[in-house]
Amino acid sequence: MNILGRRYDTGKAVSLTLDGDRIRSIDDLSESTEDESTLPWISAGFVDLQINGYGGQEFNDLSLTPENVKEVSLALDACGVTCYLPTATTHSFEMLKHTLEIIAEACETIPQCASRIPGIHLEGPYISRDDGPRGAHPLQHVRLPDWDEFQKLQDAAQGRIRLLTLSPEYDGSADFIANVANSGVLVAIGHTAANSEQIEAAVDAGARMSTHLGNGAHGQIRRHPNYIWDQLADDRLIASLIADGHHLPASVVKSFVRAKTVDRCVLVSDMMGMGGMPPGLYEKTSIGAVEMLEDGRLVVAGQRQYLAGAALPISVGVVNVMRFAGVNLKTAIEMVTAGPARLIGIDAGTLSAGSPADLALFDLPGDNDDANLRIRATVKSGEIVFGSLS
Repeated sequence: MNILGRRYDTGKAVSLTLDGDRIRSIDDLSESTEDESTLPWISAGFVDLQINGYGGQEFNDLSLTPENVKEVSLALDACGVTCYLPTATTHSFEMLKHTLEIIAEACETIPQCASRIPGIHLEGPYISRDDGPRGAHPLQHVRLPDWDEFQKLQDAAQGRIRLLTLSPEYDGSADFIANVANSGVLVAIGHTAANSEQIEAAVDAGARMSTHLGNGAHGQIRRHPNYIWDQLADDRLIASLIADGHHLPASVVKSFVRAKTVDRCVLVSDMMGMGGMPPGLYEKTSIGAVEMLEDGRLVVAGQRQYLAGAALPISVGVVNVMRFAGVNLKTAIEMVTAGPARLIGIDAGTLSAGSPADLALFDLPGDNDDANLRIRATVKSGEIVFGSLS
């Protein structure tokens, strides 16, 4: 298969030749008569480290089946996402065990899931109990770090937990983090009320990421020091950011990217199960009643201030981080491709000969009438799984 497009990093028109599930070659089209302005931009497929569900289906669901996992995975093709971490959030042991077992079963038995899911993100349940840092996670299921429980959950996942988000504010957190990190799992700080010493101890113990920095935080915090400054200042931490236009103001995205540098920032969607659904009230979710607003915000029902996760795909963040932080297309794309792939150690996210044939073909605002990036086609393992090349 041959695919024509403009490279996201150089802007040059190229022809990609695919050989099975790999890119065989990338050739320059500089002498072609092809109208380059009509060609889509082309990059590696997007890698999203935090997806809680999509299209009305949550992963935290006691009725979840492997087929449900497949449906979510295939639905994400339309978003340009070719690899993602299904995310299980703070809940009962019964719920988390079921969610992890079903995702693992889906990866074992369904090839489309196996190729798209390189691991699982466990967000909680070892997070802060404080209002604000806890976010929409149910208070009754927040608990202290428990190595024995984590091992049982990892067994349920058949070893697939690849990222754990926790708060290091509890006694024994550093030892727990060291155990998790030494087991090969990426540890992230998030939903935390930890003080400076606890943040530093967590990073010393092996934490390497900040989950959706600036969110899952108090409405008011000490001017300085505080857990946001502490994480911004530590060069050992990579910050994930939700740049959907709702979770962080543009000025904050810009400040975080400038402070952390582009090499230490990745984008995530944090899409909830209501992602892709129409506006309205949704009462039966794992975190209680939520409401999808007309502007795309997902909030805890009954008010308009507290967000209940996100509902927009990571492609929205690509354009927003360009607008908000003034970064170029190359930088923005690498925040959703090579950056997150490198964090979790997978062979993905690059556009070069020999790389996986996982591709996103897209138009940017100005190339089309949409306000955001529009996916023209998604290629997974050398096959067109969404859209078309014409």
